[in-house]
Amino acid sequence: MLDKNGIAKRIAKEVKDGYYVNLGIGIPTLVANFVRDDIEVEFQSENGVLGMGPFPFEGEEDADIINAGKQTITTLPGASFFDSATSFAMIRGKHVDLTILGAMEVSEHGDIANWKIPGKMVKGMGGAMDLVASAENIIVAMMHTNRAGDSKLLKQCSLPLTGVACVKKIVTNLAVIEVTPKGFKLIERAPGVSVDAIKNATEGHLIIEGDIPEMSL
Repeated sequence: MLDKNGIAKRIAKEVKDGYYVNLGIGIPTLVANFVRDDIEVEFQSENGVLGMGPFPFEGEEDADIINAGKQTITTLPGASFFDSATSFAMIRGKHVDLTILGAMEVSEHGDIANWKIPGKMVKGMGGAMDLVASAENIIVAMMHTNRAGDSKLLKQCSLPLTGVACVKKIVTNLAVIEVTPKGFKLIERAPGVSVDAIKNATEGHLIIEGDIPEMSL
């Protein structure tokens, strides 16, 4: 089973040389810490940063340099800062190669709910709706079940949707799953996790074909 850093480390393997990547709030922000040193990647944050680096070491934080989640970040040589209009023009213009988001729920059709729980105070949708409406390659980083042990990979999302039929791949603490027209397809399982455990934790239709390899990190 993976922890949050393990999920981020596995997703980092999906990042290719030359990619422009948007990192959502939560687990996705950790991905920048695990990208291979031999490739060049530009991380974008919708508050107006291009060229984010890993999180700063304690004592080296600059409160003026933050990501969309208001966390302090570092920037790499050549990084740039710009206004929200330019940032969202980049997103809406499909200039981002990969979007990595957290989620509360994902349906077997690729619908995503990641911004509101009815009855609870929320800050708003933020840039999530623009990202899911414009991005062609979306990977979700999430825990497979909620704190009550209920599946977050569902037949239909129960929470308000952020986007419809947009998620391509999901990496959880239990598995790597692709979203296909026929449902969730199990690609890899986390170290020490059985196929049966993944099946029992997935409410939506789960496609299992052949021997499922254990993921390497």
